[in-house]
Amino acid sequence: MAKKATNAKPAAKKAAKAPAAKKAVKAPAAKKAAKAPAAKKAAKRKPNPALMKPVQPDAVLAAVVGSKPAPRGQITKKLWDYIKKNGLQDAKNKRNINADDALKAVFGGKKQVSMFEMTKLVSNHINA
Repeated sequence: MAKKATNAKPAAKKAAKAPAAKKAVKAPAAKKAAKAPAAKKAAKRKPNPALMKPVQPDAVLAAVVGSKPAPRGQITKKLWDYIKKNGLQDAKNKRNINADDALKAVFGGKKQVSMFEMTKLVSNHINA
């Protein structure tokens, strides 16, 4: 009797595999339906015009990023270019910026600031 029970198990496995094969056939049809909503999401997001508006850096910040009006994002980008060019990012904690003489004036006399604090301090030197 034990032999008959073992013979029944492979048949059960085959029966279990058959429905799985049918599911694989149905999956491509579901993917086609999923692609249709994705096309609607492909529309690009419009940038906020207030953030793209050029702002004027004051004389202290102009020594680092230039005196021409630029959007806030470009000013931050130029500031990071200056920091990386002069190696002012802290070696141990990359979130901190060590100020040189030009940046010390921008940072209000602080020797070291975090990158999050930096944007707050820079906004004090921008005239909208």
